[in-house]
Amino acid sequence: MFRRLAESSIPTRWGEFKVIAYGIKDSDPTPHIVLVKEPIPEDKPVLTRIHSECVTGDIFGSQRCDCGPQLDKSLEMIGKSGGVLLYLRQEGRGIGLINKLKAYQLQDQGIDTAAANIHLGFKVDERTYEDALLILRDLGIHEIDLLTNNPDKIKAFEQSGIILHQRIGLEIEPVRSNRYYLETKKNIMGHLLDLK
Repeated sequence: MFRRLAESSIPTRWGEFKVIAYGIKDSDPTPHIVLVKEPIPEDKPVLTRIHSECVTGDIFGSQRCDCGPQLDKSLEMIGKSGGVLLYLRQEGRGIGLINKLKAYQLQDQGIDTAAANIHLGFKVDERTYEDALLILRDLGIHEIDLLTNNPDKIKAFEQSGIILHQRIGLEIEPVRSNRYYLETKKNIMGHLLDLK
């Protein structure tokens, strides 16, 4: 059964966070990770980021995407005001790291990120957000302000019992190496981006 497996605290450059692992069994090598910056307000929406794992961007600073800067900005904002960051283990929009690297090869040939996933036999975005809803319920969170540009994350809260009070945009200024990627997110995937 999906559940809270372990928790502790970690000091970070954004402050002290409680860190919680969620999964099915204690031996799970890749549990979802939740960072909680207390105090969590009980009488107003909780600032929340649902962030899907991106090893290349989050750890190695790849500029093919905007994931690493989005993660940093989210933790900075949550660190200041309190809230939660759910780090879901759905690398490469749910296709895994190896397939994501294969998609990179296709992108290097001029195929956009959405078409690359389809070429590999996947949907444009394979991610789901049911685990995020379970985690928020386990944390006793019933109303959120969501840090996102992704309309699929917004839709995940429809009829979920968790009230999405407002969406807070999380737009990162494009660089040369990720502008096409961001244009694809906006024009093909419907992400809520200005891209000035």
